[in-house]
Amino acid sequence: MRIGVNALYLIPGGVGGTEIYLRSLLAALARVDRENSYVVFTNRETGVGLTPPAPNFETAVQPVSGANRPARILYEQFRLPLRGIDVLLNPGFTAPLPTGVPMVTVVHDLQHKRHPEHFRWFDLPAWRFLVWAAIRRSRRVIAVSDATGEDLRRYYGLAESRMAVIPHGVDERFFGIARRPEPLVLCVSTLHPHKNVERLVRAFARFHERRAGWRLVLAGMRGFHTEAVERQIERSGVADFATITGWIEREELYALYERAAIFAYPSTFEGFGMPVLEALAAGIPTVCSDIEPLRSISAGAAMTFPPEDEDALALALERLASGERPSRDGPSRAREFSWDAAARATLGEIRAALVHDCD
Repeated sequence: MRIGVNALYLIPGGVGGTEIYLRSLLAALARVDRENSYVVFTNRETGVGLTPPAPNFETAVQPVSGANRPARILYEQFRLPLRGIDVLLNPGFTAPLPTGVPMVTVVHDLQHKRHPEHFRWFDLPAWRFLVWAAIRRSRRVIAVSDATGEDLRRYYGLAESRMAVIPHGVDERFFGIARRPEPLVLCVSTLHPHKNVERLVRAFARFHERRAGWRLVLAGMRGFHTEAVERQIERSGVADFATITGWIEREELYALYERAAIFAYPSTFEGFGMPVLEALAAGIPTVCSDIEPLRSISAGAAMTFPPEDEDALALALERLASGERPSRDGPSRAREFSWDAAARATLGEIRAALVHDCD
C-alpha cells in the first residue's frame, strides 16, 4: 500500500496532545511496518522531525499555513494531492471529503458535542460539520478510548462494524525516568476550561496552607483559558508558588516528571488523558478525576476524586503528600499500553479500509 497521512493540522506546540499522538504513532509505524510506503502531508509550520527517517517514509510539504485554519481546511478539501495514494489516514478529526480515496479518520474526542459551551460561537458550526462529514465519508473510524467510542455511537449512530477503539501508547522514556522528587505538584494540561485547572489552583492553595514548601507547576499549551487561570492564581494567593510554563520541549517535560512528587489531573472531560498514563509510567503518585476514560486508564493505579469536589482534591493532595499510595502499581499498569500495539492496530484499520473499498 501507499498510505497518505494527513498531517496538515499539525502546528508544533499549538495543538496539544494530538501532536504527541501523531509523532508517537508515526514513529511506531516506522518500527512495525517495513512493507508499505507512507507519504506524510505537512504544512509550512510543521518543520523537520515529524516524518520518521525510514526508507519507506517521505514528507510532502504543502504550500499552506496550518495556523490559518480556513485556508488549511479549504486546501485539505480541494487541493491535497492524493494521486497515487491507496488509502489516507486522517489523524486529526477532519478529512478531505470530495476525494475518492478510501480513508481512516481518528476521532480523539467529541467535546464539541458534549461541551459546546467551551467553543467559540464562530468555531462550533465548522467543528460540527467537518467532524460529522469526516465520520460519514471515512471507511473506518478510530476512537482513542471506549468513552469516545460510546460518544460516536451516541451522537453519530456509528455502527460497531465501522469503528475500532485503539488506545494511545506511552513513551518508553517515561519508564526509565530517574525520580528525584521535590515538593512539587505537577499538572500537564492545555489551559482550556474543561481541564478544571482553576479548581486545582484553589485546592493547591488550601493544601499549601499546611505544606508551605510545596510548589505547583502547570505545564502545557497556553489555551484560551490561560488568563482565567492566571487570575485564579493571584486571587488564591499562590502567585509566588505556582508556575505556568506554556508548551515545552520533551526534554524539559521529562525533567519535570523527574522532579514531581505528585501528579494532578483534574479534567472534567477527556477523550483519552495521555498525561495520566505518562505519570503512571514514571511512577509518580497520581490523582485524577473520577471520569471516563481516566478511571479505566488508571484502573486503581491513581487516586481519584469527583472533578467538581474541591475538598476531595485538596484531601487527595494531602494524602499523597503524607505517603498514602493507590492500591495498584503505576508503571505496571502503564505497561499495558504500547505505541507499537497502537500502530499495528491502526495499520489493521488502514488495510480494512482498503479491502472494504475493493469489496
